[in-house]
Amino acid sequence: MSFADLGLSEELLRAVGDTGYTDPTPIQASAIPSVLMMRDIIGIAQTGTGKTASFVLPMIDILAHGRARALMPRSLILEPTRELAAQVAENFEIYGKYHKLSMALLIGGVQMGDQVKALERGVDVLIATPGRLMDLFSRGKILLNGCSMLVIDEADRMLDMGFIPDIEEICTKLPKQRQTLLFSATMPPPIKKLADKFLSNPKTIEVARPASTNINITQWVVPVKGAAFEKRAVLRQLLREEAVTTAIIFCNRKTTVRELNKSLKKHGFAAGEIHGDMEQPARIAELERFKAGYINILVASDVAARGLDIKGVSHVFNFDAPWHPDDYVHRIGRTGRGGATGIAYTLVGPDDAENIENIEKLTGQKIQRRTVVVEAEEQGRPPRARRQGSDRRRDERPVPEREAEAPVARAPQPPREQERAPERSRRAQPQRQDSRIDSDAGSDSGWNGPVPAFLSVSLGS
Repeated sequence: MSFADLGLSEELLRAVGDTGYTDPTPIQASAIPSVLMMRDIIGIAQTGTGKTASFVLPMIDILAHGRARALMPRSLILEPTRELAAQVAENFEIYGKYHKLSMALLIGGVQMGDQVKALERGVDVLIATPGRLMDLFSRGKILLNGCSMLVIDEADRMLDMGFIPDIEEICTKLPKQRQTLLFSATMPPPIKKLADKFLSNPKTIEVARPASTNINITQWVVPVKGAAFEKRAVLRQLLREEAVTTAIIFCNRKTTVRELNKSLKKHGFAAGEIHGDMEQPARIAELERFKAGYINILVASDVAARGLDIKGVSHVFNFDAPWHPDDYVHRIGRTGRGGATGIAYTLVGPDDAENIENIEKLTGQKIQRRTVVVEAEEQGRPPRARRQGSDRRRDERPVPEREAEAPVARAPQPPREQERAPERSRRAQPQRQDSRIDSDAGSDSGWNGPVPAFLSVSLGS
């Protein structure tokens, strides 16, 4: 089956052809015809299978006829993160270049003024994160009663981030007669409840077992004794042994992201970082550097685990096993995309043992173990002056006792001024006549030591 068999317009087929794609993925082949028929859809597919194009392509054709009005977007796409929203906006720009459709991106971390101006001009496609959308709605800057199509993307991630109440409120502000598309990698009970409440007779499309991992990705677990410096040494060894083209390294904490990026740079790797404490323009700039090849290693927190569709990512490394098992599926899904193969390593220390057990229980598969021997130059603890973060903790290994040093003979030193003062004071006092001793005589006084910039473009030639 080709894209031409799915009922897409000639202009859209030409745009798809310009990207080099010829055959749709299973989720695209199943979803696109149903979306064009205006059916509500529940799409369940693992990450990296082309979910984004499965709703972007038919939406462009559906919205090709009509006119946008001020403050009233014609369609709405909800995304859990800024990065994923920007990625979807980029897809609209690529596939909609032969259509005259307007688009606005509403995300946090950028100036609100430009976003409001774009809405005042009217947009056909509004791509937003729930928080910024609710903020603008509460200010009266946007109306949703003209929205005839709603897409809830990465619904399970929305659940993890606590956005379900916001999504429920947003749904109540949209027209009841609308088309709703819900896409998710997994279908936990709260998402099923949301779908039952807001979708009308949906068609369920499932192209992979929930929480399954991509069969094109070779997965490894690498046991590590524990300390962060040992993990970093094992990671550097893997980076040198593997034919790494581009790699994303995931950490559970933002502080770990910063420390690991600094360490990799110090050891000569072309690395960068992205995490939630960075301003949005800085995050976008770092992603562009990664895509352009100025750096080939990106250290990231889970803010980047979803929605990053970067071609040619050969490896994913989990410096920490994720706390939530679902995140493992999405992390390693940054490689092996579009039918390509990929490799994923997870470094597992004593604190990660329970996490990896939960991951294997969720995915229903035992991940292969691999032992990595660190080369001589990587062995041993870094010098104490260089230790950072968790490496500052005292090493529990016994430290050999130092040899006793011979005492150094010193020349007699004259008494210090403070020591001579009491003697002078005693000489200055008259001799007591009685034999009693003053208990206070000669006593010393006490010593007191010292968290794309806004994007609004017209999609046309």
